[in-house]
Amino acid sequence: MPVSFTTTTNLPLILRTLPSSTMASSSLAIPSVSLKTLSFTSSDAFNKGIRGFALKNGNPSRVFMSLSVGSQTQTVVVDDTLFLDYKPTSAFLFPGQGAQAVGMGKEAHSVSAASELYKKANDILGYDLLELCIGGPKEKLDSTVISQPAIYVTSLAAVEVLRARDGGQQIIDSVDVTCGLSLGEYTALAFAGAFSFEDGLKLVKLRGEAMQEAADAAKGAMVSVIGLDSDKVQQLCDAANQEVDEADRVQIANYLCPGNYAVSGGVKGVEAVEAKAKSFKARMTVRLAVAGAFHTSFMEPAVSRLEAALAATEIRQPRIPVISNVDAQPHADPATIKKILARQVTSPVQWETTVKTLLTKGLKKSYELGPGKVIAGIFKRMDKKAEIENISA
Repeated sequence: MPVSFTTTTNLPLILRTLPSSTMASSSLAIPSVSLKTLSFTSSDAFNKGIRGFALKNGNPSRVFMSLSVGSQTQTVVVDDTLFLDYKPTSAFLFPGQGAQAVGMGKEAHSVSAASELYKKANDILGYDLLELCIGGPKEKLDSTVISQPAIYVTSLAAVEVLRARDGGQQIIDSVDVTCGLSLGEYTALAFAGAFSFEDGLKLVKLRGEAMQEAADAAKGAMVSVIGLDSDKVQQLCDAANQEVDEADRVQIANYLCPGNYAVSGGVKGVEAVEAKAKSFKARMTVRLAVAGAFHTSFMEPAVSRLEAALAATEIRQPRIPVISNVDAQPHADPATIKKILARQVTSPVQWETTVKTLLTKGLKKSYELGPGKVIAGIFKRMDKKAEIENISA
């Protein structure tokens, strides 16, 4: 395919072809250059194929284009390291499963944009989500298939509640990084414009269903170990695993913050952790009210369903950095984001590293949007001076 570029400087070009399964597209990734102007010449086949290009955030080192050849669209892969050197000042943080509580969403009634999100959700989910959020029953709201969509929608409704208050839009405009705890990563991606509210809800709905099915197929459990550092918790897991079969093994599934780590795995393995915790000088253990062994290989059956759904979903480059739970890094390339989201259900959540990195990089103000105050508690535990505000809906 003859495509020529003319620039006022030498512009190195990397061309790579994606597999046919990813829209049979070719992609151009242009590394950092010093660029004043950029123009294009083309063969007749490409004469009208360039739909547009832009310099991201005025940065001449990144060029993004969408090309069409005949009836096919050529998708451009963004440099995945685009946000690697982000410098956060204001963050939106979104909660994960477990934050749900009967009564959440009641403020949405008074904000039309927030209320509208629940109406859109009803069409996708097939039930009255707001009624369930406000009135329960708790047992139904706590189920994986309900709680994940409920938290996703309620958290984005909290954004609209904030937008409606004096100075709210200015706060939203000031946010330059976002992330979410497990499920909350989907909420963060929706806020950052990586996918639409509707597409994100469809993914979250399927994610909850797939995780519930995986949990039903292999019984597992999760327990929080309080009062130990991560090395000690790992030693506790190793000791527990010596007493159970391979199918019941456990691992650290959620690195929340110093002194609070969630262990996930087979029921017998979790019971062994609980029995041995005191001997390792843990302050306490708390069995978590979840359907199964999340963020471990127990969730492997959910991966293929997620991969298929993600492949069929349009994901765009986020407009601000979204920090991944898998590696505590921001990703800009939509294809990479899809892979990360598929891996997330079987990978340990690196929340402690995420928070440490944000604080180390100079984060000044944070907002926790959605039900509960778990994230605020973690931030305060890691830095008593951390400034964080809760916005509920």
